[in-house]
Amino acid sequence: MTKTSDFSMSTGADGVAVITWNVQAKSMNVMSLQGFSDLEALIDAALADVAVKGVVITSGKDSFAGGMDLNIIAGMKNAAGDDPARGLFEGVMSIHRLLRKIERAGMDPKTLKGGKPIVAALPGTALGIGLEIPLSTHRIFAADNPKARIGLPEIKVGIFPGAGGTTRLVRKMGAMAASPLLLEGKLSDPAKARAAGIIDEVVPADELLDRAKAWVLAAKDADIVKPWDQKGYKMPGGAPYHPAGFMTFVGASAMVNGQTQGVYPAAKALLSAVYEGAMVDFDTAIRIEARWFTNVLMNPSSEAMIRTLFINKEALEKGANRPALPDERVRKLGVLGAGMMGAGIAYVAANAGIEVVLIDRDQAAADRGKAYSEGILDTGISRRKVTPETKAQVLGRITATPDLGALKGCDLIVEAVFEDLAVKAEMTRKVEAIIGADCIFASNTSTLPITELARASARPEQFIGIHFFSPVDKMLLVEIIRGKATGDRAVAKALDFVRQIRKTPIVVNDARFFYANRCIIPYLNEGVRLLREGVAPALIENAAKMLGFPLGPLQLMDETSIDLGAKIAKATRAAMGDAYPDGAADEVVFWMEAQGRLGRKAKAGFYAYDEAGKRQGLWSGLADRFPLATTQPDLTTVQHRLMFVQVLEAVRALEDGVLTDIREGDVGAILGWGFAPWSGGPFSWLDMLGAAYAAERAGELAQAHGDRFACPKLLQQMADKGQSFYGNQARTGKAA
Repeated sequence: MTKTSDFSMSTGADGVAVITWNVQAKSMNVMSLQGFSDLEALIDAALADVAVKGVVITSGKDSFAGGMDLNIIAGMKNAAGDDPARGLFEGVMSIHRLLRKIERAGMDPKTLKGGKPIVAALPGTALGIGLEIPLSTHRIFAADNPKARIGLPEIKVGIFPGAGGTTRLVRKMGAMAASPLLLEGKLSDPAKARAAGIIDEVVPADELLDRAKAWVLAAKDADIVKPWDQKGYKMPGGAPYHPAGFMTFVGASAMVNGQTQGVYPAAKALLSAVYEGAMVDFDTAIRIEARWFTNVLMNPSSEAMIRTLFINKEALEKGANRPALPDERVRKLGVLGAGMMGAGIAYVAANAGIEVVLIDRDQAAADRGKAYSEGILDTGISRRKVTPETKAQVLGRITATPDLGALKGCDLIVEAVFEDLAVKAEMTRKVEAIIGADCIFASNTSTLPITELARASARPEQFIGIHFFSPVDKMLLVEIIRGKATGDRAVAKALDFVRQIRKTPIVVNDARFFYANRCIIPYLNEGVRLLREGVAPALIENAAKMLGFPLGPLQLMDETSIDLGAKIAKATRAAMGDAYPDGAADEVVFWMEAQGRLGRKAKAGFYAYDEAGKRQGLWSGLADRFPLATTQPDLTTVQHRLMFVQVLEAVRALEDGVLTDIREGDVGAILGWGFAPWSGGPFSWLDMLGAAYAAERAGELAQAHGDRFACPKLLQQMADKGQSFYGNQARTGKAA
């Protein structure tokens, strides 16, 4: 047996060399730069050994590979020397040469004969480079494993399949068929991947290696020549200037720009690599792919997306800021309130294997809360993602009851009752009289200060905020709020619970609106202010969408309900008195509330709706009450107002100690309210702008539009010292 660090090779008496990928101390294989060298050394040895008739590449784990180690991709630019673009391009081309070596397999370049068959045998999940390597082999076998996922998800973290996956998949399937896999990162189980033409065979798991070896031994010269290396090859669906292909590429360009608004560099680069590569031979096409991949790696947006959506997100999920305490995983959860939030919390906990007691005022209300879980599971069954057995197991973990006595034995309580201080206080006292002395009590509140709520608790050190976002089953972020008296064990318990339910946590200190709502509310209010000033509603909404926000501020207010906005405004004004900053926005919100235009739920808001509640466009009556100004602002000004009003508030949250880690600020912004994902989050975006420009622009906006744009002292200090958040500035916000 020949062994390298991550790969080993053994050749049987049948002459088939089996290369096994098995990264030590990792639950799933990930590729490193050393891994490529190790694999190439074994491929070279197999091709040079006359006793080897062919090769099977497989995994020593129950999956094949999770892809490239994105920590390495994130560091490639800095490691590429004084000319990083050239260094990156040459590094990517060395990967292409290895995969091309596998593909050509030692055959004569003129006759295309004499090569050795090389196949991939996938026992389970194969993602990213874990599929790009198999795509370079001559046949892909996958075990019949319905839980396995096969695909190229790179676009979701700001890059695209840059190791030949883009070029090979398009040539194998055609641009139209490949587009969901490339542009959406769509994943398939083995059966669907086989039906789509991504892989070649699905076989019983216990026959995987035998079937792969049998094919190797039976393969003829013609079987191992890829279609694109054969004379007369034509791309499925047509190349760009073929009549059918022309329509495909025109449509793809429109679709990509419609979905991304042109702000995601990876999507444009991917489309360019496909379009340009389709007009040339294969070897030129992979050079084009490598150039566009280099272009993406050089773009600060991709760097920021990888850092926030992979590296920082993963670090937070693994407990980067967890107190150093023993395991606090939840065994039995009590949920107080079976409304939409409480029902959603009960579902995600039960689905994660936690026993749940769901409490409401009477049995009927509690049962309705449990029925919410049943509805989600039934939808999963209809989509073949959930089995009836799984449904029964999940529902069996939820006890729906009005009896508070059922909470005995719970080690975590999540209160999700009506957003009222007195109601929550009464429930806290009642429940604490029943639960054990070690039980942690959490409030799922979006606005009420945790320190204030903890006054009703006999054990404030065990009282914490756990703020879920709606709908709970879909939203990935959970905001954990430390009150002034909250102890480390409560934080550890909350973090371990969030990890159990497979969501991403951020930990913030107590303050009005915490972090997420502190930044969302200014976004909503700025949109409303612009409307009141006479800015065209369509300009406001499209300016936001062109920044990559999933919803414009007016639509988002419709979705969250206008009367809720009015209620929050009144409560905030009462608490802040003369310091209250949003009177101008309130004029619009209160007027809309008085008109009964409460948003989507009322089928009337800033938008008009049909009887089924489908949005029909912006409400024409807005112009009667808030007529358009004769002169409209330019797009960039509107966009800067919508962006800066959020990012400056994020900096203030850091400055005030509400945020203690900029990683949590960036991850929380994208996952919590969809803050321009291409930017990597507020702090990453400010780094792209540069502190000096950001401070100067904030000053201009403040002079033109008010103190809410005033530059925070922290940002001004960074501008004066030439600092950046992720460069030479501490993560805590304390200026160096």
